[in-house]
Amino acid sequence: MNWYKDTLQIQTRGKGLFSFTDAINEKIHEWGIQEGMCFLYLQHTSASMVISESYDPSARIDLEAFMERLAPESQSWHRHTLEGRDDSPSHMRAMLTDTSLTIPIDDGRLSLGTWQGIYLFEHRGRGHRRRVLLRCLSVK
Repeated sequence: MNWYKDTLQIQTRGKGLFSFTDAINEKIHEWGIQEGMCFLYLQHTSASMVISESYDPSARIDLEAFMERLAPESQSWHRHTLEGRDDSPSHMRAMLTDTSLTIPIDDGRLSLGTWQGIYLFEHRGRGHRRRVLLRCLSVK
């Protein structure tokens, strides 16, 4: 068994879903991993990661709109607003989604379903450079 690690930097442009599946598969290919496990960990409290539909862009639009409705900004009951009107809702959105993911690796690629992709979900209104810790265990 071999252990590989790197940190992916993902630049966002504000709220929304940003695919980074290809960046992970490129690293797996670069490392020559054929079979194993991929572990992802996001080091932020106002962003998250999701595995979601990657074929039809309207699915992404619906997910983004859903989060806006689920945790809207500028609510009178929000107390945590030090960094702006998106401060409290960004943490709520991150709490409802994942900050870590585990995906099997088979035949040199992530074992995702046909239409699945991995996304960083930015919950803040302005862009950020997000760090995702990438760790892979190779068993072959």
